[in-house]
Parts: sequence; C-alpha cells; structure tokens
Amino acid sequence: MILDKNIHPERDLYFLGGQLIDYLEKYDKNEIDFFDLYLAINMNQSLTMNLYTLVLDWLFILGIIKKGKNGMLEKCF
Repeated sequence: MILDKNIHPERDLYFLGGQLIDYLEKYDKNEIDFFDLYLAINMNQSLTMNLYTLVLDWLFILGIIKKGKNGMLEKCF
C-alpha cells in the first residue's frame, strides 16, 4: 500500500476545489464576484489569497468556471 505523506489534506487543491464547487452549486446565480467567493469560502475554511487563486486557476483549467462580465466568475455547470 502506498501511503501519502501529506499531513494536511485540507490544503490540497482537490479538497479545496471540491469545496469551491460545492459552494458554487448552492449559489443561486450563475455569476459570482471574485472577492465575494473568497470571503464566503474563507468563513468555513481558512485560506490564503495565493492558495485561493491557485485553486481558481485549477478550476479554470478544468473548465468548471470561466471569466464572466465585469470581473465576475461564471459557473460552467
């Protein structure tokens, strides 16, 4: 069996990306402000701005979110 040496899985991109996707699924509108999403996710999970933008980059690459109008983030699901 291969054991992962990651002692903080809550800091993993997969975990944080999943949390952002969960929040976006519950959000009523199709677009959300970059900073509003950061504040909402930071209430439940302590997250630095650098890690937050890294997770967003990962979600952009996967095609889960895209840039909307006026700097908003748009869901693609």
